[in-house]
Amino acid sequence: MAQLRIALAQVNPTVGDLGGNADMIVEWTRRAAAAGAHLVAFPEMMLTGYPVEDLALRPSFVEASRRALAETAARLAAEGLGGLPVVTGHLDRRAVAPVRPGRAAGSPLNAAAWLHGGEVLVRSAKHHLPNYGVFDEFRIFERGDRLPVVRVRGVDVATVICEDLWQDGGPVSVTGAAGAGLLLAVNASPYERGKGDARLALCARRARDAGCALAYVNMVGGQDELVFDGDSVVVAADGTPLARAPRFTEDLLVADLALPAADPAVPAGSTPVDALDGTTITIDRRIVSADPVPAYTVAPQTVAAPMDDLAKVYAALVLGTRDYARKNGFRSVVLGLSGGIDSALVATIASDAVGPENVHAVLLPSRYSSEGSVTDAEDLVKRQGIHSRVVPIAGMVEAFEAELDLHGLAAENLQARVRANVWMALSNEHGHLVLTGGNKSELATGYSTLYGDSAGGFGPIKDVTKTMVWALARWRNTHRDGGAPFLHPFAQEPIPEAIIVKEPSAELRPGQRDRDSLPDYSVLDPLLTDYVEHDLGRDALVAAGHDPELVDRVIRLVDLAEYKRRQYPPGPKITPKNFGRDRRLPITTRWREPSAR
Repeated sequence: MAQLRIALAQVNPTVGDLGGNADMIVEWTRRAAAAGAHLVAFPEMMLTGYPVEDLALRPSFVEASRRALAETAARLAAEGLGGLPVVTGHLDRRAVAPVRPGRAAGSPLNAAAWLHGGEVLVRSAKHHLPNYGVFDEFRIFERGDRLPVVRVRGVDVATVICEDLWQDGGPVSVTGAAGAGLLLAVNASPYERGKGDARLALCARRARDAGCALAYVNMVGGQDELVFDGDSVVVAADGTPLARAPRFTEDLLVADLALPAADPAVPAGSTPVDALDGTTITIDRRIVSADPVPAYTVAPQTVAAPMDDLAKVYAALVLGTRDYARKNGFRSVVLGLSGGIDSALVATIASDAVGPENVHAVLLPSRYSSEGSVTDAEDLVKRQGIHSRVVPIAGMVEAFEAELDLHGLAAENLQARVRANVWMALSNEHGHLVLTGGNKSELATGYSTLYGDSAGGFGPIKDVTKTMVWALARWRNTHRDGGAPFLHPFAQEPIPEAIIVKEPSAELRPGQRDRDSLPDYSVLDPLLTDYVEHDLGRDALVAAGHDPELVDRVIRLVDLAEYKRRQYPPGPKITPKNFGRDRRLPITTRWREPSAR
């Protein structure tokens, strides 16, 4: 057996910031060298950030990535780090490829490279290109067909990229035949509830399939709607977890591994091998250092403490909000604070994301606002120490009404749109990012005012059902002292109990309550989950136990609100199917689920 100390750099790059991402590679390689690592690995598409989407179809961007890769390799050597092998994801292209409609000349590749001695030692590309959910890589990338196997300190290390682990066949299926002692996977795998356990089980299974240990490095950070949660892991050849990084924070996971020594009789070179999916994979062997390191005392392995489900959801919302603001140049946020549970949770997420001193709440009482809506909001402001101002809107609404003859829903929505005008004006004046307060239950049923409470730049709870909003509020109150990197400590519960127990209302007409228009959320949310996330049709929903009359009503509400959702700002994705990149339905369609009538 040979020893190998591997460092997995679980870091937070920014899409398009090639210079900043290259700086990050150098800085974290320096940390890995200081930790005595023999190999350091970075996530998928590290140099460009991920996902680059249609930037991959711009030859100028592809060429910039290729130049940055070569420059980063040279810079590592110039700064005394050239002797430490570095594996990083980047955007590449085929040297020669036909031009095809919808593809950039040269055919872009979701690639990984080994950097050593100031040079790009070997390149490869993702073989399996996902074309489901939030991924559309089959449209923008070409398929790779190589498995790099690089000998480091006497151990053969094979490299694959993200989806290659999730699908059978391809480069993973020939790792065993290649005799690798370690399978290294570089990833940009976004968070969704329950996915972490699935990843660990997958890594364990692939390690057993390949017959070698597996190291899985994942990206962390927010990118538009996606949140990457880290959770990098190392497992033994039998699938036993050996080391695991924390979630939702940058980290250098260093692990000491005892691995099979490479066969010195196997030389460098290329060998084509038939993969299980009917393709041919070329095993590309290179040698960095053939001799094993002298035996040394291993450091204790790091295994991060597990997080409960609500903690992970809340951390994802905070990280997604923080990075959307930070990466788009916003230092402060503004939101309407109504005294209701949704805006209260959004304000709390904002305090954790950008700091209470950078949160600006606007209280917008109207003639229909209850006394509690103002006093409860003021209580929250004091508890969290955020900025606030009161802007009564009754006079503004009356000014509109003097010029427009509005009734019923049109009159109600006018108030919501006046409120939006106020916070958008403050955004323009002071450069704040406007946070919207709509939750997934409201977005699903169309229970939001277009250009009113739906107006803004980012929706922190866009993918959170109403029942989950309450659960998160109570969870956050029980963790008021902080205790995690994503939690700001508060002297008392950040959300007043009066807000949590209050019956929800838009307060757009006298005595209005959500239950006047919607069923109880404990009944509504499971039905919405089955229809929106699980794509069950009308008959399947009834067979699942939902009330037939309610099924027909909710389906109609959801289908008619598609045009509203298309105009809603982005927000962090936490479920398997969010309103945004995941769920793409036509606005104009005459298809309706058949009802019993």
